[in-house]
Amino acid sequence: MLYVLVILAVIVIASILFVSLHPTFGVTPSKNDRETFSKFVNFTNGKFVNQSPTEMKMSFSTIISLVKDSLIGKKDRKPKSPIPISFDWNTMRSKNDSLTWFGHSTFLLNLDNKKMLIDPMFGPAPSPVSLIGSKRYSEDLLYVIEELPLIDAVFITHDHYDHLDYSSMLRLKDKVGHFFVPIGVGAHLQRWGVAAEKITELNWWDEIEWGGLKIASVPSQHFSGRGMFNRDTTLWTGWVILGKKYRLYTSGDGGYGPHFNEIGEKYGPFDLTLIEGGQYDKRWAPIHMKPEESVQAHLDVKGKNMMLIHWGAFTLAYHSWTDPVERAVMAAKEQDVSLIAPKIGETVLLDAMKPIPVPWWK
Repeated sequence: MLYVLVILAVIVIASILFVSLHPTFGVTPSKNDRETFSKFVNFTNGKFVNQSPTEMKMSFSTIISLVKDSLIGKKDRKPKSPIPISFDWNTMRSKNDSLTWFGHSTFLLNLDNKKMLIDPMFGPAPSPVSLIGSKRYSEDLLYVIEELPLIDAVFITHDHYDHLDYSSMLRLKDKVGHFFVPIGVGAHLQRWGVAAEKITELNWWDEIEWGGLKIASVPSQHFSGRGMFNRDTTLWTGWVILGKKYRLYTSGDGGYGPHFNEIGEKYGPFDLTLIEGGQYDKRWAPIHMKPEESVQAHLDVKGKNMMLIHWGAFTLAYHSWTDPVERAVMAAKEQDVSLIAPKIGETVLLDAMKPIPVPWWK
């Protein structure tokens, strides 16, 4: 018995040391950082908070139901075979205004001859340890980083592993001109070797002019944290990117709420919206939208063309992997919304967006 207790104690201590010391977990904001954050209206009692109260506690019965579903969930929670991916590198590297999807919430946006990555997660698994957790539906995409042109800017919506990937950032940091991140996330990047002068942190409703573009950080209804003890100590956000000809909005992760109407009133209309809606469940409804809510959010922000994001790469919820896009297609038809659904790896020209999706996922 004593031997078992010693082994358990060693495992616990080793786990705490790993989480505390390994750089993949990033940095917990310092006391000085927290004193600065305390001046913000969306920072209360040492934590960032949503505009609308968001209950995140789970009962014991809910946890048991999650474990049960993870063991005996639907068989179609991931593709039967790896998703093939091909790239049009010439178009991607050209000066054409375009968008390339790499699955989940990762995009290369080319706008006004500026090449920008959104939530660059190219790693094999959305986990601090690649052997644990869901695996990418396609081949490992880290090699893509070496093929990409120089990147003018990276935009991060929040610090979860499926949006801020340590292995990707290590490969990207020296070929990126600037990083735009929510408040507090810059400390993670600095620990990973990104110079402070290359990082701009923004709070909700902050605006800046950059390279001829107007950039704004806007609210989302979500949460943050990479370690055991830093829940909600950094901000989560959506991004508005306004160019000379095209206006884009990406929601980041989050549940449905009144902030979409506020964003639409302040910055709409948008030529293209990238709306989260691919990892939903009634047990975490406040922080992830169902596809029908995603379509409504698109209407709220006054979007013209919409793309559903946060699907197509990893299994993080308990529905089938194609359920998000199929429900979004149906909801878009009912609401007369122009929905695009490119293949993973496909480059879409912004002046030639096709509203009728080709169901490649079938």
